[in-house]
Amino acid sequence: MTAATLRILHEEHAALAAMLRSILLLLAQATRDRTAPDFGALRSMLFYVDEFPEKRHHHKESTLLFPKLRQRTAEAGALLDRLDEDHAKGEEAIRSLEHALLAYEMMGEARRAAFDQAAHRYVDFYMAHMRLEEEQILPLAERVLTAEDWAELDAAFGANRDPLTGHPPEAEYQALFSRIANAVPAPIGLGPAAKSAA
Repeated sequence: MTAATLRILHEEHAALAAMLRSILLLLAQATRDRTAPDFGALRSMLFYVDEFPEKRHHHKESTLLFPKLRQRTAEAGALLDRLDEDHAKGEEAIRSLEHALLAYEMMGEARRAAFDQAAHRYVDFYMAHMRLEEEQILPLAERVLTAEDWAELDAAFGANRDPLTGHPPEAEYQALFSRIANAVPAPIGLGPAAKSAA
C-alpha cells in the first residue's frame, strides 16, 4: 500500500510544475504577440506559489518528512541539507520574482527582459528542486520510513488542501483561484488557449 503522503506530494509537485510552466507560457505568448502579459494573472500565480508551496508544502517537508528521513538513514544527509537550504531561500526568491514583476508592470518594456530572465531562472531552479525530491527523496522515504512514520506524515500532509490538486478552495482563497482559473489556459485554468508559435 502506498502512503497517502507520497500521493499528496506527487500531486502537489505536478500542480506546481503546471503552474510554473503556465507562467512561462503566458510570458512566451505575450512576447509572440508583442504585448504586455496579463499582469494580474501573473501576480495571482506568484501569490499562489508563495501561499501554498512555499508556506505549506515546503514547511511540512522540512519540519516533518526530512527529519524522519534523517532519523532512519544517513544515506541522503547532504541532499536533505541542500533541499532544506532551497526551502529556506524560497521566500526570498519568490519575493524577488514578485518585485521583478512589479518593476516590469510599473516601468514597462525596459524591465521585460529582466523579469523574463528572472522567471526562467526561478522555474528552472524549482523544477530541478522537485526533480531531486521525486527521483531521490520520495523513493528513499518509501524504502526506509516505518508504518508509524507514514501514519504521522499522512495525518499532517492529508490536511493540505491545495485547490490545484482537486480540493475546493478555502473561502479566503476562492477569489484568487477563480482569477487564476479564468485568466490562465489549461492545464491550470479555463482561460483562452495559448496560440501556438507561428
